[in-house]
Amino acid sequence: MDDFLLEDEEVIAQGHGVILLNNREAGTLSVTNFRLLFVSQAKKCVIDLGTIPLTTIEKLNDDVKLQPLPHLSDKSRPRELLQVIGKDMRIIVFAFVPKTKQKNEVFDALRRYTKPANLWDLYAFSCDPSTIKNDFEPKWRLLREYFRLFRKSLPQSRGAGEVSLSNDWWRLTRVNSSYSLCSTYPSELIVPRSISDEDLFQASTFRSGKRLPVISWCDPGSGAVLARSSQPMVGLMMNFRNNADEKLVCALSSRTTDDKGSPRKLYIIDARPRANALANGAKGGGSESSSNYARSEVLFLGIQNIHTMRDSLSRLRDYVDAHGSISSNGSPSAVSVVGDRRNRGSTWGGGNLNSMTSFSSTLGEWLNHIQNILVGASWIAAQIAEEAASVLVHCSDGWDRTTQLVALACLLLDPYYRTFSGFQALVEKDWLAFGHPFAERMGVPTVAENGGSQYELLRQPSLGNLSSSPGRNVLGASGPSSHASVQSQTSNNSSPILLQWLDCISQLLRLYPSAFQFSSKFLVDFLDSVLSCRFGNFLCNSEREREQSGATSSCRCMWSYLADLRASGGIFHEHYNPFYDPVKHNGALLPPAAALAPTLWPQFYLRWTCPIESQGGDLESQWHAMNKKYAEAMKAKDIAEWRAKDIKMKMESVKQDLQRERRASSTALATAQSAQRENAAIKKAIESIGCTIKFSTSENQEDRTEVLSCSLRRGTDARGQEDENGDFSVSISAIEDGLVSEAPGDHFCESLCPFRTREGCRWPDAPCAQLGSQFVGLKANFDAFDRLSIQDCYFGPE
Repeated sequence: MDDFLLEDEEVIAQGHGVILLNNREAGTLSVTNFRLLFVSQAKKCVIDLGTIPLTTIEKLNDDVKLQPLPHLSDKSRPRELLQVIGKDMRIIVFAFVPKTKQKNEVFDALRRYTKPANLWDLYAFSCDPSTIKNDFEPKWRLLREYFRLFRKSLPQSRGAGEVSLSNDWWRLTRVNSSYSLCSTYPSELIVPRSISDEDLFQASTFRSGKRLPVISWCDPGSGAVLARSSQPMVGLMMNFRNNADEKLVCALSSRTTDDKGSPRKLYIIDARPRANALANGAKGGGSESSSNYARSEVLFLGIQNIHTMRDSLSRLRDYVDAHGSISSNGSPSAVSVVGDRRNRGSTWGGGNLNSMTSFSSTLGEWLNHIQNILVGASWIAAQIAEEAASVLVHCSDGWDRTTQLVALACLLLDPYYRTFSGFQALVEKDWLAFGHPFAERMGVPTVAENGGSQYELLRQPSLGNLSSSPGRNVLGASGPSSHASVQSQTSNNSSPILLQWLDCISQLLRLYPSAFQFSSKFLVDFLDSVLSCRFGNFLCNSEREREQSGATSSCRCMWSYLADLRASGGIFHEHYNPFYDPVKHNGALLPPAAALAPTLWPQFYLRWTCPIESQGGDLESQWHAMNKKYAEAMKAKDIAEWRAKDIKMKMESVKQDLQRERRASSTALATAQSAQRENAAIKKAIESIGCTIKFSTSENQEDRTEVLSCSLRRGTDARGQEDENGDFSVSISAIEDGLVSEAPGDHFCESLCPFRTREGCRWPDAPCAQLGSQFVGLKANFDAFDRLSIQDCYFGPE
């Protein structure tokens, strides 16, 4: 398993021969200190569907009864099942070998490690702090974003206490540097310049959680601002007022829109339904009255609370799982085999066409929530961009629906937030610095007021038993078990608030495919990273709690991780939007209401149950698939070109060797021809004296002297009688041309040479040259000729 583990990841419990019922894959299931890891037995690789981080697990069910399926017999039907439900739309079921302790060991480990008692028990704190490299602290990055909004350059010094920021209308205050003003707000705030720090303290007492109105985004050109806060504490009769709060809110729109001094409009947006706002009055909350705030108008958007959102997503998840091509019921095709208990027919969609109506209702309910957020944010952006009005947004606490609307409106107004660096700045500003309760929404521990650890006691989940859900009809009712039948990872305050915001961005990506630098795949990986709690950026509930826990300095940074992923693939990485055109969309995006009809986000909601269909109609996915094939083709082309170049170089080398061999062969041929001519001349000279010539050449490669052995045989007389004298031989040696110097002084003959004169050898002008020899330095053994006894019998009668 070491090959599949991450750094500092350790195996706690393990089961072998486990079957992932969704795709019938067999393998090894391991519980580590970070995730539930499933490794295929046949493929020897990690199966993504069966691998889920522990903090992404929402529920566990260890007593699942599987209904008989047409393609399974009773003997082959698994009997020990464990159901895991994730916050990422995943429902998976593992089948263990019966009559073993593997299932109990895995389930006990999951119950213990999916609900850690302390924040520091999370995997994010398991790394060595000395290996963490943080270029900038979150406070410094927030300050840099504030300077960008003011269109000013940030000083090089990182001493935040020495940096001042202000203009004619707004200023940066550090009144909350010790979080005494508001514990869930950042240490630096942008407020109207006319408001003193004392006014801020007085105004904070009138808002829920002391989350007073502050500026989130401002337009230096028009003077319009986008502000956020929590609900005012007006009481049941809406008769409580606060002068400091009214002064602060009115200061948000103090600057006029033109030179004539016409007043600027102020919109107060309450994200809740009006009835919910009135109901909060019984608890001391409520909403503003436009009569108490000059030039203001109060509007309600009707966005539901966190509990409604959680239940709606649960119903959507159940239906998508039950009717997907890959389902947790273990069937290869849910379209043909999934049926409800009352109508187990073979018609499409669970035995009756009423399931289509159920799906339309389930999908429509979720999409209606998405549309409400989109419409509200678009309306806010339109009033600021077209009317130059200021807008104050709040809900009950000002950290869920308020964050969704403000962050989405900023994304529509400012093109910078539609880039990678801008998206990071937007998330760190409106989600992290302004205190979205990530710990509560994801169900992980955080730090208490005194710096210790706290974990809210988990209550029974409001989602209900899975077996009673219409989408879970394939699973039987839960029976008695020694363990808790349903184990919840999240508290009653869990809710998919961040998921909804990213869903809205995916809808804008569909409407404006060239307006965003990042792709839908980036949004999916971003959300997966947040849910995994692998990094310290999104732990705890506020900036203050992250400082107390040391999450920033002790845990790895998610932004660096995502940046490294992009760097690994270059500009063709799937996080990049290939259609991005910053020139085309360099201003605000103001979609008309008719275009704000959302569709299901397939890359996220369908990736586990319909993997092929989730990428089928996406232009980005098609482009990246084509680009991947193109990259593979280019890689193959480069390899082929390299091989061709290597072969060409080898051919050139062989060609040069052949040319050298050809020149050597030509030289040898010329030498042989010259030697042949010389041999013929010598043979002719010797035969002229009546001798028979026989040549032989030395085979010794080191001896470069050619030896000519001449055998002289006596002739016979007319009577055919042989002479009494035997045969005689003459040996003539010749040296190669290359071994003889061309200098005349180097040529010499034997002392018995009859042609030698006092002046020495006169070769090639000597009479001996008349022999016609082409060799330089020819040595003839003339002494042998002198010793010849020539008799008369050698010659015939005259």
